[in-house]
Amino acid sequence: MALVKDSILLDKVRGVLGNEFVIYERNGQIIIAKKRGPSKGKPTTKQLEARYKMKVAAAYAKAVIMDPGIKAYYKSLAGPGQNAFNMAVRDAYQSPEIQDIQFEAQTVVVTAKNEFRVAEVNVRVEDARGVILERGKAVLSRNGVNWSYKVSTVPPGGKLVIVAVDLPGNETVRELKIE
Repeated sequence: MALVKDSILLDKVRGVLGNEFVIYERNGQIIIAKKRGPSKGKPTTKQLEARYKMKVAAAYAKAVIMDPGIKAYYKSLAGPGQNAFNMAVRDAYQSPEIQDIQFEAQTVVVTAKNEFRVAEVNVRVEDARGVILERGKAVLSRNGVNWSYKVSTVPPGGKLVIVAVDLPGNETVRELKIE
């Protein structure tokens, strides 16, 4: 890879040169690199999964940058050499993280984080047989990390099922046994 500076010849040239070199611009700099050829090996299962995940993330990014509000949100998080599309792909590629679940005095407090934003946290109360007794959305506290939900019934031997969802719709599920 070579960086080109002050070249009248290559100032307006972009693309493949002689099926050997690629000329492109990134962050205002002109770059010449050797053209990559196709891979000769068969893709592994992990590579196929990564390709699929990237395809889904790119489709999400294409769709959401059409919304001016969401595009502005992602653009505000972009650093040098990044744009709203890059940030949307990055967000779609990761799921939120449920860091902690506290259950005290009929209130469930969930600590959920994401590099971008956790859109919602849903709480489900199930009895010992797995029958859903109650469900609802938790409310975000002022610190922007903790979500609270007031439970009306606490079945002995049951469980709480917590689902954190981010903007692209990625979900993380955690369960907490009720003693």
